[in-house]
Amino acid sequence: MPDDPHRTATTRPALILIGAESSGKSTLAAALSGRPSRAENVAGSTVAVETYPGTDRTIIDTPGVVHRLDTATSALALAVLDTDDTDVLLTLRATHLDDELTELLPVVAGRRGVVAVTNWDRVQDTVAARRAIAAVAAGTGVPFVAVDGRDPVASAAALRTALATPGRFTTGPVLARAGWRIEPPPTVLERRWLGPIVGLTILLAPAIASVWLAVTVAGLIEPGVEALLAPLATRARTLPWLLPEVVAGDYGLITMGPLLLVWAMPVVVVLALLLGVLKASGLLDRLTTAVHPLVRPFGLTGRDLVRVVAGHGCNVPAVISTRSCSGCTRDATIGAIAFGSACSFQLAATLGVLAAAGRPGLVVPYLAILLGGALVHARFLARQQGTDPVSLDLHLLRGRSFLSWPRWAEVRREARSTLRHVTVQALPIFLAITAIASLLAATGMLERAARPLEPLLAALRLPTEVALPVILASVRKDGLLLLAEPGTVAALDGAQLLAALVLAGALVPCLVTALTIARERGRRIAGRLLWRQALGALVLTGAVSWLGLGILRSMP
Repeated sequence: MPDDPHRTATTRPALILIGAESSGKSTLAAALSGRPSRAENVAGSTVAVETYPGTDRTIIDTPGVVHRLDTATSALALAVLDTDDTDVLLTLRATHLDDELTELLPVVAGRRGVVAVTNWDRVQDTVAARRAIAAVAAGTGVPFVAVDGRDPVASAAALRTALATPGRFTTGPVLARAGWRIEPPPTVLERRWLGPIVGLTILLAPAIASVWLAVTVAGLIEPGVEALLAPLATRARTLPWLLPEVVAGDYGLITMGPLLLVWAMPVVVVLALLLGVLKASGLLDRLTTAVHPLVRPFGLTGRDLVRVVAGHGCNVPAVISTRSCSGCTRDATIGAIAFGSACSFQLAATLGVLAAAGRPGLVVPYLAILLGGALVHARFLARQQGTDPVSLDLHLLRGRSFLSWPRWAEVRREARSTLRHVTVQALPIFLAITAIASLLAATGMLERAARPLEPLLAALRLPTEVALPVILASVRKDGLLLLAEPGTVAALDGAQLLAALVLAGALVPCLVTALTIARERGRRIAGRLLWRQALGALVLTGAVSWLGLGILRSMP
């Protein structure tokens, strides 16, 4: 029976949305509150409690509950239910209704609420289907509302009506069953041998495509940019004090700026758009299931790889999203992100360095080296963490995700967020880095600061000019772009160039990422992850430099 039917809008309690990952909670929260959703179409996108002030009550969106896995997001969602005097909107996918009701009913037993049956448009809306839903609703003790994604306005109205007179979830088992489980049709990604290969290829495609397009665009506009800046460089040399060095010196704004604008910006924009397409279509979720057999030997799951791939956009949100990873793989996933996820700024700066060296093709082996190093690093961390092999396969039990055409608004939002981050945060920091580097070089402090690192760099077969880019890349990955300084690039062979990029990119995560890891996992765990990453990066750098030298000598 409905509970408290005479409650008014002003006394209505908050509404908590509970459900499995990818069950549509965030979309419903936006529809009921009239505010845009901040989540993406990828499993585990909501990693914190989001509050939406509505017209008649507050809507609280919680992270997806992964019943079989000990994720931090599941614990966070369950903790919200401890709040007194709240209603619950339980979201269940129509395609997996029986399974999800069995798993989640104990979570909300005895609470007041309503069930939203999402993905109803993927079920044949027949009289028999409606009767089955009604029988399950009667056994559960609360109203069930079928939510059709093709008619969100009508679905939201039906939910508001049901929420005005909610029921109370039964504390016993529900014997009635819908009797169906609907999976999307298989694709090539589900083939045993071909699927993992195709999946990995598609996952790497955004990075490769962004690099290819950046090379194409830069080749067209670079001559014009250089011609435009040449008179400015000439005038800058007449400026007083150290300003000529800051503006037009080896590390000057005019010298380094075009590398950022001509080579970096196309990478940032294209990478953001392509990752947005993968997320908004649901393909990213399907891809990680396909490549699971490839990463399982390294102590990771396919769902963990989602976070590593997302790190190519920005490491910080990727680290935060590991809250939805299993407790036994979370640190390994964070380690893989910090070590091998070349964020869009790192990738763009790397391409600028390779362009200055006339070796843009080396970006492919560079990414392969980082990926290999990240997987080995993750395997070491997983072994230390005591990963249970059985738990690695639990995420596969969710079934295949449905694919849909990405909406341009979602893709555009993804790109706009990245571009805002570049212009507001990355560009000012990069300008500060170039100014600091110019002053250090002009005053001779650069040479003196690099001197203590000479023995270590010599062991890695690297010149001392590499020291400053490595140090500044530890603050912000844009700093490795200083490797493009003409004197530094000219002193490096191909193997040394790759080794220097690996050292600058993987020695430690950028300062913001390091602080995020400390906030998420605590300073003790973060410290252990960081020193192990530094050790792994030094070993990998030495291997690339010395093995590369052997390969170069063996070439005719």
